[in-house]
Amino acid sequence: MEEQLKIDFEKLLENSNFSKKNVEIKRKSFNNFIEKGFPNRRQENWKFSDLNQIISKNIKNLSFYNDLSKPNKIDQSIFIDSLEHNKIVFINGRIEKIEFDYEEKNKIEILDDLVLEKPNNNNNSLIFLNNAFVCKYFKLIVKKNYSLKKPLFIYNITNKDLVSKSINLKVDVLLEENSYLKLVELSNDKSVTNFININYNFDVQKNSILKNYKIDNNSNSNIKYYFNNINQDTNSVVEVFLLSSGSEFIKNEINCCLNGKYASAFVNGVFILNKSKHHEIKTNINHLAEYTKSYQLIKGVLEDNSKAVYQGKIFVNSKAQKTDGYQLSKAILLNDNTEFNTKPELEIYADDVKCSHGSASGNLNENLIFYLQTRGLNYQEAKKLLINGFLLDVVEKITDSEIKKLIKNIMSLKQ
Repeated sequence: MEEQLKIDFEKLLENSNFSKKNVEIKRKSFNNFIEKGFPNRRQENWKFSDLNQIISKNIKNLSFYNDLSKPNKIDQSIFIDSLEHNKIVFINGRIEKIEFDYEEKNKIEILDDLVLEKPNNNNNSLIFLNNAFVCKYFKLIVKKNYSLKKPLFIYNITNKDLVSKSINLKVDVLLEENSYLKLVELSNDKSVTNFININYNFDVQKNSILKNYKIDNNSNSNIKYYFNNINQDTNSVVEVFLLSSGSEFIKNEINCCLNGKYASAFVNGVFILNKSKHHEIKTNINHLAEYTKSYQLIKGVLEDNSKAVYQGKIFVNSKAQKTDGYQLSKAILLNDNTEFNTKPELEIYADDVKCSHGSASGNLNENLIFYLQTRGLNYQEAKKLLINGFLLDVVEKITDSEIKKLIKNIMSLKQ
């Protein structure tokens, strides 16, 4: 795989018009990735998900350069038609549509031909890989004092033309002071056995609100890694919801820095896994200022031979007095072959804080199932009712009623 990686990297440089500085940054990132390789169990952050082994097992002859010169046809049927929304459409890593029909055009800035201007200091090998192979990246700016009238949907689509390829995307989102964005990321995969590596960077400035909903629901054999870096200023609010269900493997990593007073972050997620799917959510919530707040609730329902992982860390700086941090994870295991691994962490250097964490997993309560059967339900109906109630606890945390209804429909939960 390493030899193919080197060939594809040189092909990328040869076929693209990168500046000398950009080539230097890419080559440095490439060399850093070669030195580190794909993550494996020897690294603490990957102790439950050996990506090197997962890729080797599932993808043969992985090619790392995806030519973005050819346009792709948009299948209109993939669009959500139950609510009005703005659109950005990626197909096989290429931007095919940008549509903000409901917004004031001078209040939004779109930059879709950016190049790397400085190396990323993060020691994450997959970010190095992303920096090396991303051809160009996209930035959305919501201007000061503007609230988008309709949600923005980012459609990440792959079609049948994509097989055993690696897609590397980089997306930056800047919310200037006192702005508001509802962002829904919706995956729709028709492709097979690809590695998709997406790096998001969110900058949420003073008094701004970001509501971000990440939905991966349709079953596919792709392997995905999403790194989400979030920086929050004073009195900002970030709400993240993850529906992790469709792909063969996903790791959603969230690094959130509460840099300003009264900043709040809410991260909630649901695993719904079957077959041999393996999904992970990893969060680092960094309380770096006074009076900051975080809340995390992750729940999973696992069956067949599926595996879910939740690693959640709350870090409290010595300056971050009056911090309020909460973290809880729970899972229902529907048979003996499923696996739910959790690693909750608290690292606290301030003395006036309120922080807690907890985790639990187990089978469905047969006594409750029996009780529901005595009320007229059959076994499967009783089982489904209990599972729906378990998951609804997380979905109800969504603060936007339209998006909540959409996600309930996607999950087939009763309204």
